[in-house]
Amino acid sequence: MYSTRVTRHVNAPRPAVYRALVDAEAIAQWRVPDGMRSRVHEFDAREGGRFRVSLTYDTPTGTGKSAAHTDTYHGHFARLVPDEQVVEVIEFETGNPGLRGRMTMTTALTDAEGGGTDVLVLHEGVPDGVPASDNEAGTRMALANLARLVERRASAG
Repeated sequence: MYSTRVTRHVNAPRPAVYRALVDAEAIAQWRVPDGMRSRVHEFDAREGGRFRVSLTYDTPTGTGKSAAHTDTYHGHFARLVPDEQVVEVIEFETGNPGLRGRMTMTTALTDAEGGGTDVLVLHEGVPDGVPASDNEAGTRMALANLARLVERRASAG
């Protein structure tokens, strides 16, 4: 098991970014790497609340962790600090022992110098069967999607 850290600046205030972290519709739009689509099956954004999400590859060449072309994960919200932090405990739904185990994903929001929000995503306990480069690349793509979504909403509002 290992850890990764990925950061991204978002040109929007912390409350707007936080809302996108705890809204099922927003999660379905941004927390998905390029070349995949998302389906939120369950999402109860409160401490102790559960969630379940599937990510499916757009092309038949993508290999999923849970099914032929799909990664499904579930978990719960361990800690929610409005406008500051979201801590999620996540497990892949898989029979592969190399992909099993509970991961903790902590998303921290801080005011950025000059405006906007700095977002830090820390994954801890990532199973060794998930290449670190894939975890980091997927997180970067998702954070780019988050930035686009929140910045678009901020400029429209």
